[in-house]
Amino acid sequence: MTATEPRRRWWRIAPRSVRARTALAAASAAAVILVGIGWWLHHDVYRQGTRIAEVQAEQQVWALVDELNGGVVPARRGTVLPYEVVATGRRTAVAYGGGMEALAPGIRHVLPTPSDVREPGLLTIRPLRIPARDSTVRDRFGMAGKTRTVMFADVGAGGLSTDQAAALGVAADSHLRVYVVVLPKTAEDIARTTDLLLLRAGLVGLVLIGAAVYFTVRRSLRPVEAIRVLTASVTANDPRERVTVPATGHEIAALATTINSTLQRLDDAADRQRRFVADAAHELRSPLTTLLASLEVALAYPERTDWPAAATTAARQTRRLQALAEDLLLLARLDTRTPAADPDTVDLAALASRLSEQYPLAERPLTLTCDSTDPAPAHGDPDAYERLLRNLVDNAARHAAHRIQITVRNEDDWVVLTVHDDGPGVPAEDAERIFERFVRLDDARSRDHGGTGLGLAIARDLAHRHRGTLTLAPQTLGACFRLRLPRASTPAGN
Repeated sequence: MTATEPRRRWWRIAPRSVRARTALAAASAAAVILVGIGWWLHHDVYRQGTRIAEVQAEQQVWALVDELNGGVVPARRGTVLPYEVVATGRRTAVAYGGGMEALAPGIRHVLPTPSDVREPGLLTIRPLRIPARDSTVRDRFGMAGKTRTVMFADVGAGGLSTDQAAALGVAADSHLRVYVVVLPKTAEDIARTTDLLLLRAGLVGLVLIGAAVYFTVRRSLRPVEAIRVLTASVTANDPRERVTVPATGHEIAALATTINSTLQRLDDAADRQRRFVADAAHELRSPLTTLLASLEVALAYPERTDWPAAATTAARQTRRLQALAEDLLLLARLDTRTPAADPDTVDLAALASRLSEQYPLAERPLTLTCDSTDPAPAHGDPDAYERLLRNLVDNAARHAAHRIQITVRNEDDWVVLTVHDDGPGVPAEDAERIFERFVRLDDARSRDHGGTGLGLAIARDLAHRHRGTLTLAPQTLGACFRLRLPRASTPAGN
């Protein structure tokens, strides 16, 4: 058997539910606390009981002394605690009782006679060993052969009259000593009774605490069970189910609110995905329809078909399909890829300058300029930054009338890059909508030459992945896209 097997067995028999575990934990904690309290009470009660026994013994000592001073021999049955009165020059005890008769003090006194003279009225407490004796009387206190705490006081026979001394059976010059044994039985009985009461009360208390915690947790977890049941019923076909938020305002209400927010985000994501798939199918169908119609017409009337023109149309639509497929693949990678742990440092000013020099503008008479002064370093992927900037320039080239201006500046801890064209611009109410996937404004559609409707969405996703922002800046003429990225601490190397 391995060392982990006992723990595994314990895990099998341990309660699995939260309410049972909480009740068990609460009962265990209460048991530890009650044991500590019981231990303290036991010792305190025993100490108090011992003190009571000492006070009782002291009172009995002085009562016996008073009787002896009056020349009266104490009665055996009138005392509670075992006592013995011994005197010098006397072999047997002067008086005894309270259970001391079991040690046969009438044959020979049990406790020692005074070897030193103590001042009358002085009480002494010390432990003494009680010798064992053969006797037919049962020792109900179990004193024989054990050490007990004893209180004693001396009585001078010189203060007694001749008749009193004779009544006590002692000589005129004898010294008497009164012993009273302090019995722990009272303290032990009180402590034992208290222990039994505490044990019963503790067991009942543990059961009540466990039951109270169990049902309280069970009642508190009812909303959680309701949340679990309702969440389990949420499916892809019906994602609009929501959890009822309790009106209590505690942690479960916060959990319900969080679950509702999560379900709403999942619903929104599923809705965006459905729209994305529908838009992608629509965008793919348009070039495919054009391509298929052109080829079917050419095949139906081959002798009247301008084959170079048909091939040109097919090539243009194929390139459009290729661009759309590439953009869709890039968006899929952006949705799943995590940022690089150790990104490169890219000079956006140099990148923008190089792109403005290499960008093809043969199809339309446009002017593309780049205005940058100092290096503008930013951490990130060089290919991603190039794709972002190229998408912004492509969008500007499709809508510009004559000119496109790229500006790169350093503003405190940020690099700010703007792409401004002199086209028709974007209405203020569409400033955010143009960044959605497959969204193209009506005016833009009429002038669009091969755009997929994904360029600005890809550009914004790339900006967000590099902890930046891409917005449409207010402009009186044309459209101005503003890219803000965290500035790197060191400029990029050339």
